[in-house]
Amino acid sequence: MTASSRPLDRLVLALAQINCVVGAIDANLEKARAAREKARALGADLVMFSELFLAGYPPEDLVLKPAFQDACRAALDELARDTADGGPAVLMGLPWMQDGACHNAYALLDGGRIEAVRFKVDLPNYGVFDEKRVFHPGPAPGPVTFRGLRLGLPICEDIWGEAVVAALREGGAEILLSPNGSPYWRGKDSERLAVATARVVESGLPLVYLNQIGGQDELVFDGASFIVNADCALAARLPAFEETVAKVVFRRESGGWVCEEAPNVVALDDDKADYAACVLGLRDYVRKNNFPGVVLGMSGGVDSALCAAMAADALGPDKVHAIMLPFRFTSQESLHDAAECATALRLRYDIVPIAAAVEGVEAALAPLFAGTQRGVTEENIQARTRGVILMSVSNKFGPMLVTTGNKSEMSVGYATLYGDMNGGFNPIKDLYKTQVFRLCGLRNLWKPAEALGPDGPVIPQNIIDKPPSAELRENQKDQDSLPPYDALDDMLECLVEKDMRLAEIVARGHDPETVKKIERMLYLAEYKRRQSAPGVKVTRKNFGRDLRYPIVNRFRDSGAASYQPDPKIAPESPVGSGEPREA
Repeated sequence: MTASSRPLDRLVLALAQINCVVGAIDANLEKARAAREKARALGADLVMFSELFLAGYPPEDLVLKPAFQDACRAALDELARDTADGGPAVLMGLPWMQDGACHNAYALLDGGRIEAVRFKVDLPNYGVFDEKRVFHPGPAPGPVTFRGLRLGLPICEDIWGEAVVAALREGGAEILLSPNGSPYWRGKDSERLAVATARVVESGLPLVYLNQIGGQDELVFDGASFIVNADCALAARLPAFEETVAKVVFRRESGGWVCEEAPNVVALDDDKADYAACVLGLRDYVRKNNFPGVVLGMSGGVDSALCAAMAADALGPDKVHAIMLPFRFTSQESLHDAAECATALRLRYDIVPIAAAVEGVEAALAPLFAGTQRGVTEENIQARTRGVILMSVSNKFGPMLVTTGNKSEMSVGYATLYGDMNGGFNPIKDLYKTQVFRLCGLRNLWKPAEALGPDGPVIPQNIIDKPPSAELRENQKDQDSLPPYDALDDMLECLVEKDMRLAEIVARGHDPETVKKIERMLYLAEYKRRQSAPGVKVTRKNFGRDLRYPIVNRFRDSGAASYQPDPKIAPESPVGSGEPREA
């Protein structure tokens, strides 16, 4: 047996937790090449990339285009030829056409060739995923052999069930290397670890979980890759929301392979992770769409203050333009708070009074509105005037308009179409109001490792402490028309995230009529949400990919307890089975 064919007893693996861009195939290829050079410097035998890295994930219907498929395969062939230089081998994800079917594939490149390709078996088709729409499932996979070592390559969803890993174990796999495109939501890290540990227990094999990092539309991929050894010990954890090429070392022992050298960082808590996700999502949306910066309305309220802080952290203060747009209902307190926040964040800050514009619209409408009472319509003229001014600045100078409505407001329609809902992206769209307050306090004490904004407190305490108000009429407060936000957010989380019956929500101590009112507002606001800007997903169910209520919808929960079907009229044979054959 030659030295080159002798089975490895030590594997140096580089984990490339790198930010790719959907459709930027040439750029993704160059990123892969750069990461491979870093892996070479680390002495790696093999460098591993995340799911569909060459294409970017999720590519959605792009993978149906033959030109896109060809471009991905041509890039893979180039990368395969690179491996003839004796450097690290490569594990790379891409869409792969075979027999007229498109597969979510993972390829081993070594010695100047494509040595093996494996296809994803379990295609997720729930929540934010719709892979069955564009991919065909692969057959039960066997391991691939890399320099005498048998590697199992389950792709993302393939480890969320038992079958694929069991097949790999039966086929003689020694280590499981799982590329992932797993989007962030609060608590997801612990879910992934539990799933991976379950597969390790069943198979007795160590598992490498390499996850994508970066923002793609409303999804954020947090990285936070990890390794679980065969004894279920957490052997490695990479940083969340940060790019890295990390060296890990496996050694063959009498009982199998063990990861003996790897970075192992402390995970972020939920609020810090949510804030970091919003910052990364906004940064990548702006940069990947080539906007020069952002503009936003600065009201002196908590929502716009948090968005301004996130924008400064994402892009740097010099890329953020804050504009205060006062009218006669804007308080001196709000003017002071907005200016103080912008100064603390070191933003460009301008004041553009809107009285002349609002009064001009009202004068134009006066003949049509004669004899009617002032009300919500006139209040919304203020919001729509602000929206026109901010969009005009965006159009004139190029920065993307950030919209600043939180999930509580988006849920109940407490926002104005073509007004404060104007904008290209919303970093706090999936944060309830109570969490907006918490994250403002958090940002005054901490910021993410890669944040570009200033250190220290940046959101004046008065913004956090004062009662929220849209300031569209004299002495207006949000609680004039909404329940207190702690109660509202609990009701909304029960309705949106948990799909609870009204009776169950009332049993938590909420007023029955208020719960019915909030459910009605939730359904009626769907037409507004369909026209809203995308925003970062941080909860289990966001408005958009996860949750799509019908706009025309007459259903309302009656508030009754769970219905119990009548056993006297229930089917006698097992439901879903065929009828018994007569003798």
